[in-house]
Amino acid sequence: MSSSQLTDRGMKIRRKVLGDAHVDRAEANKSEFDAPFQAMITDAAWGHVWARPNWTLRERSIVTIALLAALGHDNEVAMHVRATANTGATREDICEALLHVAIYAGVPAANHAIAIVKKTFAEMEEAGKSA
Repeated sequence: MSSSQLTDRGMKIRRKVLGDAHVDRAEANKSEFDAPFQAMITDAAWGHVWARPNWTLRERSIVTIALLAALGHDNEVAMHVRATANTGATREDICEALLHVAIYAGVPAANHAIAIVKKTFAEMEEAGKSA
């Protein structure tokens, strides 16, 4: 697969998962400084890992939320919770993922992520989107 094909595939999946509005904002805010980073995540994360056929977008979404919660990446947790409106991961899926975080990464990490998820769900409900 050529580099441009990987980028095209990555951008397609990135838009499918995160939505056009999010990706358009990221692209509009891209600078000369972070352009290489944006290209890398589009190709590597979205064009390669998220494009693999072994898991569904729903499954990748669940695992991603659990990993981000375990690592304490708050903004990314909220972003990927919002993305569940596009991936099909449910509130029950997220709840189960965070129970795993509590056992395998620690109760404080899960507790903090739960607060972020609840706030994000409320914002989604207010905007008329659901997880």
